[in-house]
Amino acid sequence: MNILVFDIETIPDVETGRRLFNLEGLNDRDTAEAMFAMRRQQTGGNDFLRHHQHKVAAISVVLHTKEKLSVWSLGDVHSGEAELIQRFFEGLERYTPLLVSWNGRGFDLPVLHYRALLHGISAPRYWETGGEDQSFKWNNYLNRFHERHTDLMDVLSGYEGRAVAPLTDIAAMCGFPGKMGMSGDKVWEYYLAGDLESIRNYCETDVLNTWLIFLRYELMRGRKTKEGYEAECKKLREMLKAEGKKHFLEFLDAWK
Repeated sequence: MNILVFDIETIPDVETGRRLFNLEGLNDRDTAEAMFAMRRQQTGGNDFLRHHQHKVAAISVVLHTKEKLSVWSLGDVHSGEAELIQRFFEGLERYTPLLVSWNGRGFDLPVLHYRALLHGISAPRYWETGGEDQSFKWNNYLNRFHERHTDLMDVLSGYEGRAVAPLTDIAAMCGFPGKMGMSGDKVWEYYLAGDLESIRNYCETDVLNTWLIFLRYELMRGRKTKEGYEAECKKLREMLKAEGKKHFLEFLDAWK
């Protein structure tokens, strides 16, 4: 079975913000600040923007197949949003993987839906619900209670909003590295500074944490033996060491 763990990092969609809130003439930073301020007024203090006001800055994945285990960020630092999203859905067309996320149902996928709509990106395999492929009638990417997209935060909380937990907390609880000094609320400042590489590296550590939690989840529900779980962890350690990238080596050092 092919498995694709994914995570996105986003920034304010200032172009949409200008159209929605009549902010023409403001630069990107000031436009975003105005969007945040209006959101705080709406919520009473929370400035996290609504899904359709986010723009994708990075998509990182862990891909597990029979042949390989790999982690990377789609495209490169010069890739536009449309290219990143196109590559993501092309991967689904090619591998038809089990998708794994942390809060993907609540955030990542709705954002990708809106951005694919904006860019006119076709993704027939993702949107399949049994009309063309009967096997998707009982297990598709869109149904909350199907496994083809496994949102670990959703599943582990028992689909109970009061029981959800942050990725970094559960990673740390299990002895995995967690956020390692960066968080999603810093992405916009890094983006304004032109540091896309740090954003992509951070996104990659998030999918590594999610992959490790997924392996523990598979062990918990009897899909992996203790030996199989340990073998997968060993494979990941060896892959990260062989890659030799600074953020991967830091991840290994923080992995208890």
